[in-house]
Amino acid sequence: MNQQPIPANPVRRILTASLIGTTIEFFDFYIYATAAVLVFPKLFFPGSDPTTATLQSLATFALAFFARPLGAALFGHFGDRKGRKATLVAALMTMGPSTVAIGLLPGYASIGIAAPILLALFRFGQGLGLGGEWGGAVLLATENAPANKKAWYGMFPQLGAPIGFLISSGSFLILSKTMSENDFISYGWRIPFIASAILVWVGLYVRLKITETPEFMKIIDNKQRSKIPIADVFVKHTKAITLGTLATITTFLLFYLMTVFTLSYGTTVLHYPKSSFLIIQMISMLFFGLGIPLSSLLADKYGRSQMLIVATICIMAFGLVFAPLFTTGSPLTTAIFLSLGMFLMGLTYGPIGTTLAGIFPASVRYTGASLAFTLAGILGASLTPYLATTLAHNYGLASVGYYLTAASAITLLALLGARTMISRQTE
Repeated sequence: MNQQPIPANPVRRILTASLIGTTIEFFDFYIYATAAVLVFPKLFFPGSDPTTATLQSLATFALAFFARPLGAALFGHFGDRKGRKATLVAALMTMGPSTVAIGLLPGYASIGIAAPILLALFRFGQGLGLGGEWGGAVLLATENAPANKKAWYGMFPQLGAPIGFLISSGSFLILSKTMSENDFISYGWRIPFIASAILVWVGLYVRLKITETPEFMKIIDNKQRSKIPIADVFVKHTKAITLGTLATITTFLLFYLMTVFTLSYGTTVLHYPKSSFLIIQMISMLFFGLGIPLSSLLADKYGRSQMLIVATICIMAFGLVFAPLFTTGSPLTTAIFLSLGMFLMGLTYGPIGTTLAGIFPASVRYTGASLAFTLAGILGASLTPYLATTLAHNYGLASVGYYLTAASAITLLALLGARTMISRQTE
């Protein structure tokens, strides 16, 4: 029987499409995280004391993480049924308008209680879009990759995280340097949200140029598409979704401790100027970006499970020195602390996408990988800034480090339990 040849995507186009999409998505996500600390407590939650307003703002930040599994299930269904390409475009078009809408939203002083309600609604839209974006971007890369370079290809969408953060923080840094505090609170913070529309159009242009992945075309040819992917994930692949979720918790927790929590704590408790702290965070992102390709190269050479286990043990140890490194008030020590934490973040983040994609069969891979990643976001990130702020306020900064170490222990056990499953992948 003659089979239609599977169209090949040029390598550069594949990797660009996977990278640029996640860069845009994470840029949108991070500008919210930054504004949730620096602007939203004053603009959308006035009348509360500073700590309460910050906690209320961080609660809306957490909302997106509960929307992400819904996005994973929704977009994952269509990604496994209709294809990776169209679903990736739809995910981008869900998050982009939500971000622009936040930039146009009047504050509490103008429309009262409707302001925080609409903020929460648009934040939910951001989470819904990102829930469908990440898994599709990883699959676009890994399903086009040679067998011996799966982790290397799979790290390109992961690079969107540090790049998106650098663009986000750089935008806020420039704005804070070029306008007064009043102007920044009044309208300056809105500029990155509204400008994201330009980035979305760039992302759409690139993604509309790609063709479907070879592995999905094989599913269609062999008539192997799942009728209800989410049901198959939880019924037929219960071990994979459970261990995959638990193995990813620390990845999320570490990142949001080192970004959102440290920004809040550093500017309110240690009294760093926000511009100074943003510069230190941007320096640490370079180490994050360095850790991602390094860990991916090592994962392809020595195995993904081994790489993730070593990275997790290092993070457990890092949690024990969290407080001593961060409480000195020295910019140099703080820079070392953040850079070390973000380098460890790169070591665990680089191979995690390829690992999650590989533990599910291609017929439910979009749904399975996306759900494991986003469910881990709920457990490891949604309430992390809120809980860490509460722990630091009530029990001291050392308790935040112990929180990280305890989560790492759970991840380590999950990785050990999943070693056989991961080893079945082509490493």
